Amino acid sequence: MPPSTELEVCGLTKRYSPQVSVGPISFEVQEGEFFSLLGPSGCGKTTTLRCIAGFEELTEGSINLHGERIDGKPPHRRDVGLVFQNYALFPHLTVFDNVAFGLRLRRLGKAEIADRVGRVLQIVDLPGMAARFPAQLSGGQQQRVAIARSLVLEPRILMFDEPLSNLDLKLRIQMREELRNLQRRLGKTSIYVTHDQTEALVLSDHIAVLSHGRIEQIGTPAEIYERPASAFVAEFIGSSNMLRGRIIERGEAGTIVETATGLRLHCSPEREGEVETAEVSILLRPERIHVGAPGESAEPGQNRVSARIADITYLGEDLHLSLDLAGGERLRASVKNSNAARGWAPRQSVELLVDAADLRLLSR
Repeated sequence: MPPSTELEVCGLTKRYSPQVSVGPISFEVQEGEFFSLLGPSGCGKTTTLRCIAGFEELTEGSINLHGERIDGKPPHRRDVGLVFQNYALFPHLTVFDNVAFGLRLRRLGKAEIADRVGRVLQIVDLPGMAARFPAQLSGGQQQRVAIARSLVLEPRILMFDEPLSNLDLKLRIQMREELRNLQRRLGKTSIYVTHDQTEALVLSDHIAVLSHGRIEQIGTPAEIYERPASAFVAEFIGSSNMLRGRIIERGEAGTIVETATGLRLHCSPEREGEVETAEVSILLRPERIHVGAPGESAEPGQNRVSARIADITYLGEDLHLSLDLAGGERLRASVKNSNAARGWAPRQSVELLVDAADLRLLSR
């Protein structure tokens, strides 16, 4: 049986002034799904989250939770839990009292509070921390307390407003794995706000990419990365090479596109339909470029491009190459740190092989 729609956002609009507004935004989140709102600062993702939680009032639109309209209800009656960016823990209260705070506001009995707090601390792997204060906890432990405080209220939806942004890189990687495992274990519908592309790709079942208060694309992580709907999505998600070109030939075998400097590239037929305009942007991901020695044989369907190494950046298991083409364009390639790759040097001539299927054309 397919999952039902848990949350439906229809035409959500928040207008601060005639010049500043968010929306209209519409999307659905399925029951048990991990759904991310991704975009740069100021794109409207946190405003959207706060509107769902009830901390911002809609100008237009509606929000439905499991078929019931909730945008007219106060925050404490919406059955959603929000984990803030700064965790918002009470420093003078113990872990137990922080987690129990919302239950006491609901006037639950002491025995039930103790039972529910104990169970949720076990879930977030903090069973022995109940008597400690926030200042005695690490950043990752404080985050778990903030999650526990929302979980203990047993909301229909858990929402996260950039909860990992205050952690260092190593802890952030660890905590996003723990967060995803916890969400899968509980099967709790979750909405996650972030500006970190990797975070969204790792955590999400579906991602909505926002720009200037509007949704650019909604899709699975693979769809967003492999088949971006616009140049903005292509450049925002992961690393990308973007060349300006013009379609000069279309056919069943594919499309021929020519860059401003005369470089001709063969692109496979677009699975989603051809772009309508002749002027296009050509997307090529750095990891899809094969770098070899001059004269290396190409497979059928591969484009061959001569280049010269301009710079090499060492990143441990990977090497990032800056490559100058004969016409003046510069490409970036990402290759594994193999024995052959370690022999490359700046100003060395190389041959680039690119599969026609790895080029994507976008309207501009």
